[in-house]
Amino acid sequence: MCRKGVRVDSVSLSSILGVCAKGCGESGGCGHNDEIPSNVNGQQIHGLTVKLGFEGDLHLNNSLLDMYAKSADMRSAEKVFASIPEVSVVSWNVMITGYGLIFQSQKAIEYLRRMQSCGFEPDEVTYINLLAACVKSGDIKSGRQMFDNISRPNVISWNAILSGYFQMEDHMEVIKLFREMQFQGVQPDRSTLAIALSSSAAMGILEAGKEIHAASHKAVSDTDIYVASALIGMYSKCGKTEMAKHIFHDMQELDVVCWNSMIAGLSLDSQDKEAFNYFKQMRQHEMLPTQFSYATILSCCAKLASSFQGKQVHAQITKDGYVSDVFVGSALIGMYCKCGDVDGARNFFDMMPSKSTVTWNEMIHGYAQNGRGDEAVLLYWDMIASAERPDAITFISVLTACSHSGLVDAGIDIFNSMEHKHGVEPVLDHYTCIIDALGRAGRFQEAEVLLDEMPYKDDPVIWEVLLSSCRVHANVSLAKRAAEELIRLDPHNSVPYVLLANIYSSLGRWDEARAVRDLMVDKQVIKDPGYSWIEYEKMVGS
Repeated sequence: MCRKGVRVDSVSLSSILGVCAKGCGESGGCGHNDEIPSNVNGQQIHGLTVKLGFEGDLHLNNSLLDMYAKSADMRSAEKVFASIPEVSVVSWNVMITGYGLIFQSQKAIEYLRRMQSCGFEPDEVTYINLLAACVKSGDIKSGRQMFDNISRPNVISWNAILSGYFQMEDHMEVIKLFREMQFQGVQPDRSTLAIALSSSAAMGILEAGKEIHAASHKAVSDTDIYVASALIGMYSKCGKTEMAKHIFHDMQELDVVCWNSMIAGLSLDSQDKEAFNYFKQMRQHEMLPTQFSYATILSCCAKLASSFQGKQVHAQITKDGYVSDVFVGSALIGMYCKCGDVDGARNFFDMMPSKSTVTWNEMIHGYAQNGRGDEAVLLYWDMIASAERPDAITFISVLTACSHSGLVDAGIDIFNSMEHKHGVEPVLDHYTCIIDALGRAGRFQEAEVLLDEMPYKDDPVIWEVLLSSCRVHANVSLAKRAAEELIRLDPHNSVPYVLLANIYSSLGRWDEARAVRDLMVDKQVIKDPGYSWIEYEKMVGS
C-alpha cells in the first residue's frame, strides 16, 4: 500500500495495529526479550502514526494502547495513555485489561479509581475487565466486588468468578454460584460445567455433581468430550466408577483426556488391574498416552507391586520419547522403589538429565520405604548441595528414613533446620516422624516433651505412633495414656484396644488384657482384617 503511493489513513493504521495486537495476544503476551522486541511491527506502525501526524486521533491511540497491552508492554502503554489529549472510557478499559494480563490487579484497580476521579463512569466492560484482572492475579476478594457490580453478568463473567473460586479451592462457593447462575436463567457453557463438576469432584459431593449433570443435558450435547471427561472424573472421585464407565462407553468419540479421566478414576477407586486393562485398550485404539497417562499407570503398577508390568510401561515410555520428562521420570522412580527395586530406581535417577524437587523426593522416599536410611540422608544432603529447594514432602521423606533406620540425632538436626534454614514450617507429619524416631529408640522422655510443646495433641496419628513404640519397649504407663487419648478421640478405632491388649499379654498381665478385649466387645469395636498383594508368574493376586 505504501509502496504504491496509496495514502495511509488512521483507519488503515488502526486495522494493522489490530493484527499486531492479535498476534501478541495469541502468543500469550509478547513483551520484550534481550534481542528484538516481539511487538516490533506494532512499534513501527506507532512510528508511522507519529510521522503522519495522527497523534491526536483517539481511535488510533486506543488501538495503540490495545497493541501494547496485549504484548504486555505496559510501560509503552503508559506513555501512549499519558500523551492522549482526551481519553475515553475505552482507553481506561484497555489499560485495566493490560494490567490484568500481567497479573497486576492492584494496578488495574488503581486505574478504576483514577477513572472515577476523572469523572468517567465505569461501564459493564470496565467491571468485566477488572474481574478478569483480579481472577488472573488471584485476588478473589476484589474480583467478587467487581462481579457484584455487573448488573447482568453473562456466561463469560460467571466463568471468570467461578474459575477464581476454583483456583482458591473454595469449591463450596463454586457450587453456590453455579446454582445462583441457574436461578438467574444464565445458560452454562462447557467451561462452566467443567469447573462446577471439578469442584463437586474435589469435595466428593455426589448430589451436587448429579445436579450439574442434569443441567448439562440442557446446555451442551451429550457427546461433548470436554464435559464428558469432567463427568467421568466427578463420578469416579465420588466412588461411582460404574456410572463413570457408563458415560465413557456411551461416548461416540473419545479423546486422550477421557481415557486419562477413566484410568485415573479406576486407580483412585483402587481398581488398579482394571485401570491397567483400560490403558491397554487405549493403546489398542491407537491413542497416544500423555505424561499424565504414564504417571497414572505407573502409580497403578506401584500399588500392585508389579515390577513386570512397570518394566513394560517403562519400555513404552522410552519408545514414545517421554523418558527424559521430569514428571514421568519421577513416577518411574516411585514405581521401582515401591516394587522394591531401589537400585534400579537410583540408576534411572542418576541418568535423568534434569530433576525437580518431586524427583529428589521420590528417590529419598524410596530409600526410606526400603529401610536404607543412611542413603536417604546422604541423598538429602546431595539435594541441598545441588541448590534444589526442599519442600514439606522432602522433610517427611528424610525424617521417615531417619525414624525407620534409627538415625534419631540426624533426624532431630534436620527437623530443627526446617524452619530457620529452609523456611518450611513443621506440620503434623513432621512431628509424627520425630515422635516415631524417639519412640523407636526408647527416648520417651524427649518424646513427651515434644508432645507437650507441639500444636497437634488432639490428632490420633501421633498417639498411635507412640503406642506402637510403647509396645516394643513395654512402656505400660505411657501406653495406657496413649490408648486413653486414642479412645477419647476415636472410640471405634480398634488400634488402641488391640495394641494395649497385646502389651498386657506380652507382659503376662492376662486379666488386664482380657479387660481391654471385653471393653472392645462392649463398645462393638471390630478389628479390620489385613490383606496384601503378591506377584506370581506375571500375575497379581491378593
